[in-house]
Amino acid sequence: MANKDRDSSALAEIAERLHQFDGEPLRVEFLARGIDALTQVAERLDQSELGEVAASPSNADALVTALTQPSTVGLFSAADPLTPARLRGLQARDALLAAEGGTLTVEEVGEGLHLSPQVIEAQRAAGRLLAVSIGGRGHLYPAWQFADEGPLPGMEEILALLEEHPPLAKIRFFLSGNLRLDGERPLDWLRRGELDPVRLAARTFGEQGAA
Repeated sequence: MANKDRDSSALAEIAERLHQFDGEPLRVEFLARGIDALTQVAERLDQSELGEVAASPSNADALVTALTQPSTVGLFSAADPLTPARLRGLQARDALLAAEGGTLTVEEVGEGLHLSPQVIEAQRAAGRLLAVSIGGRGHLYPAWQFADEGPLPGMEEILALLEEHPPLAKIRFFLSGNLRLDGERPLDWLRRGELDPVRLAARTFGEQGAA
């Protein structure tokens, strides 16, 4: 009986939280479809899979863990065969953003550099800082692009050479092994102050056969 009461209380709490979106039809539609999809997932998962999902460290991780369980194979393929690839892409994206100290908000960057958020955003818009858009909530700045007193030396010049590439591709350039750099990452060469080889790697980034 105690477990049943606890379950009912949890569902009631969720229903109460959903009321905050009353009057926002697009959010309500999204939540309705999301809940329907999650219900289909929950119906398929066995007890061991549910236990793995429940042990996830965050809600986002719980969602991805649930969708990658064996029991969910084929659930979305009929409607969208690209769903598994999209999930892998999301995991790869978040792994990139979590690497080397994760990301900083514009306020955190401004505090560290003793500059206003407006100045930081202007530098980003000018291509002098690397950031990833998070929609209406602004941008996230990879922490590894900063040294003690400001941007890592050479970072601005390399970003200029990568101007035509989207932010995630730029991050991948800095954090991936590069054949032109003996398999090392451009970030490691920049940290050692070896800029010339990184320039060459940046100029050829994206070319066929270039890492």
